[in-house]
Amino acid sequence: MQKLRAAILILAILFCLTQWASPPLALAVGVAIALTIGHPWPAANSRATRYLLQACVIGLGFGMNLHQVIRAGSIGIAITVVSIVATVLAGYFVGRLLQVEKTTAHLISAGTAICGGSAIAAVGPVVDASDEQMSVSLGTVFILNAVALFLFPPIGVALHMSQMQFGFWSAMAIHDTSSVVGAASKFGLEALQIATPVKLARALWIVPLTIATAAAFRRKGVRIAVPWFILFFVVASVVRTWVPAPPAVFENLTAVARTGLTVTLLLIGAGLSRRALRAVGPRALILGVILWLAISVSSLFAVLAVFR
Repeated sequence: MQKLRAAILILAILFCLTQWASPPLALAVGVAIALTIGHPWPAANSRATRYLLQACVIGLGFGMNLHQVIRAGSIGIAITVVSIVATVLAGYFVGRLLQVEKTTAHLISAGTAICGGSAIAAVGPVVDASDEQMSVSLGTVFILNAVALFLFPPIGVALHMSQMQFGFWSAMAIHDTSSVVGAASKFGLEALQIATPVKLARALWIVPLTIATAAAFRRKGVRIAVPWFILFFVVASVVRTWVPAPPAVFENLTAVARTGLTVTLLLIGAGLSRRALRAVGPRALILGVILWLAISVSSLFAVLAVFR
């Protein structure tokens, strides 16, 4: 059975390297593998997925001009700050209303406000979250993150959104960086070039959120997780902007990165834990849906108003 699982996963990865694969389809195939035969190497999947995602995001930097990165990252900063604070506060009050356990509610709020599983992984140790609390939060965010990957591109088309509008909206309203990049690349190259730096700039807020969480939960001497790969993304953008090289070199690097992100989404789906899905109760899921809808709708109106 182990050999069969390995063979199917390898075939799925090879499929992701073809022109027929897409980010949503890769995620769907991964989830199907997780819920049927299971991942052949579940223990190694989380680390492999994290490093592959970071490497691919860095690779996308070779396709972006530094001035464009700085401009995209700075334009959305006001909306980013307001939305993060509002989401965390709303999570606290709505969580109390729904009687969701305090730590779980904060983890779901953090994941919705910033960057999904990465934020939960950073904040979890600070609040001394249990395995069950982590599973509930990660499962909730994963479900909504997967829905967003499929739902956002057709909504963008239906609303006749521009590439710039969709890029900003997806970066603000979709949980994980992988799905932001997947949805934006599905919508268009310009949307991808906007969504990536905006989402990475948003991910930097993991640091102040973790510090604020430590203060709110009265934790001392906690370790703060810093997303250092974002610095290497900027370095790649600097190379793209000022190092003289044939354009084909940078185009090939970004093409490899986009393909790698498709593989990443496959592995994320394949690494889905049935235990995490079973742990997600209706109240936690309702909290996640309310927060997600709130940030999606409010950021949509903000983007449509600002970028006409």
